[in-house]
Amino acid sequence: MGTSRKLFGTDGIRGTANTDPMTVEIAQRLGQAAGLRFRRGAHRNRVVLGKDTRLSGYMIECALVSGFLSAGIDVTLVGPLPTPAIALLTRSLRADLGVMISASHNPFEDNGIKLFGPDGFKLSDETEAEIEALMGSDLSRQLAAPAMIGRASRLNDAAGRYVESAKASFPRGRRLDGLRIVLDCANGAAYRVAPTALWELGAEVVRIGCLPDGLNINDQCGSTSPRALSAAVLEHRADLGIALDGDADRLLICDERGQTVDGDQILALIARSWAATGRLEGGGVVATVMSNMGLERLLAQDGLRLERTAVGDRYVVERMRELGMNVGGEQSGHMVLSDFATTGDGLLAALQVLSVLVERGRPASEVLRLFTPYPQLLRNERFAGPSPLLAPSVIEAKLWAEAELGAGGRLLLRESGTEPLVRVMAEAEDEALVARVVGGVCEAIRRVALAA
Repeated sequence: MGTSRKLFGTDGIRGTANTDPMTVEIAQRLGQAAGLRFRRGAHRNRVVLGKDTRLSGYMIECALVSGFLSAGIDVTLVGPLPTPAIALLTRSLRADLGVMISASHNPFEDNGIKLFGPDGFKLSDETEAEIEALMGSDLSRQLAAPAMIGRASRLNDAAGRYVESAKASFPRGRRLDGLRIVLDCANGAAYRVAPTALWELGAEVVRIGCLPDGLNINDQCGSTSPRALSAAVLEHRADLGIALDGDADRLLICDERGQTVDGDQILALIARSWAATGRLEGGGVVATVMSNMGLERLLAQDGLRLERTAVGDRYVVERMRELGMNVGGEQSGHMVLSDFATTGDGLLAALQVLSVLVERGRPASEVLRLFTPYPQLLRNERFAGPSPLLAPSVIEAKLWAEAELGAGGRLLLRESGTEPLVRVMAEAEDEALVARVVGGVCEAIRRVALAA
């Protein structure tokens, strides 16, 4: 396989369960290779292994366990828990590696494998490439001797540890008493821990999407399908709605009127709140190329800067570490608060928003909208064959669009990391202009795709 990353995408390995690359054979080999890569020192090496609620999680879990054990790595099984809980437990248990089995917000048919180093951070591209190279080599002579094969055990208090950690991020002495919150856990990994944490902090919790059956994760629920959340907020006259995704590393919030609030507004709220109390580090926040220009303008008014990265919370975290910033996130709802966590955590972000609501004692609709977003349009164009972004006609269309938008607008063209799609996004104050330039660029891409 060389040193390039073919299996690993922007967030681990992902695919349809029981088909390449999400097969038992590949999962087992990944366990062996990752185990060998992180085997170090004379101590018994250990991996923390968690999953979401997909039916295929059992299959992938067993395959990974057998791979790690054969590499001489002990495995601590924690069952269904959010992705950030695995990162937390990897550090707190002093494990050598953390593994989460999840395809995040994808439907149940898909699954994925995310890896965390002993520091609780997602692995670098270079480390993933090293693991892939090992997977393509002859591992037979490197596996454990019979007496050194690993052991597997289950950590029964894993969920409680994460709940206590989440509660500890909430300001001391502050409570959620009197708040009615609709919580949609997407029938996913947080279906037990998130309602528990909010209830123990004093909230009245209305649960939806908390009855996983292995097949209903993200199905018409969760942060990617907020209709159910909005309806439940209105039905129960709730103060706030919170929707997590399948592995609970992202969130979407809904105010008391049933109106949704995206990650950019949540990022603005947390950044302003932390800046006002002197907790914001690095003079700004990190977001991605997808974040709205309205967010950038708002932060600039406060003397704060917005640092942009490629799409993916891993890249957000890397830039935060480089710049010494402690708040970052994505428009999609990934929020990284490095005072408390090493990766995106939907529950922790929700608790920060709730803290501001309690402090101000005003309705969510008044507190959660800090800026008016610039008109932004995103379209996906499917293609086959080589990337259309290299075609002269598409390059010409891109230059035309940028000239039309001028300094007051923004154009973004990027290939999807998981599908043969080009994502075309533009934003500017003139909505008609945005629609015109996106349409023109998409037309150029379609022509190239048809000719391929």
